[in-house]
Amino acid sequence: MGKFLKSGRVVLVLAGRYAGKKAVIVKNHDDGDQRRPYGHALVAGINRYPLKVTRKMNKKKTAKRSKIKPFVRVFNYNHLMPTRYSVDVALDKQVVNKDAFAEPSKKRRAVREVKQKLEERYKSGKNRWFFQKLRF
Repeated sequence: MGKFLKSGRVVLVLAGRYAGKKAVIVKNHDDGDQRRPYGHALVAGINRYPLKVTRKMNKKKTAKRSKIKPFVRVFNYNHLMPTRYSVDVALDKQVVNKDAFAEPSKKRRAVREVKQKLEERYKSGKNRWFFQKLRF
């Protein structure tokens, strides 16, 4: 069977604090590593989705409702469900990586980077399904 959990693949988080949230794989580790001896992936996802915007809303309200609250986290493959969708968000790999979790300031910087890139992608109007709350 081929490897389908690659960078850019949209996944649904199944367990934990972010269960039911959509995320995109930043880097995958199929064979694991020293610290995590199981298949896992670094994902960047959306914790709080943007709200609906209508044409009659003013610019200030539109800007406020278009904000995204992201998360960056390492998940075991067992807790991710891949989708058929992929999102090509150009995240800076020097900022968003597993080393970012060692220091709180690096993690905040990584989350800021993800927030900026996801909001940019949302405003471009592409990948609309990714930016809508999962209804179930």
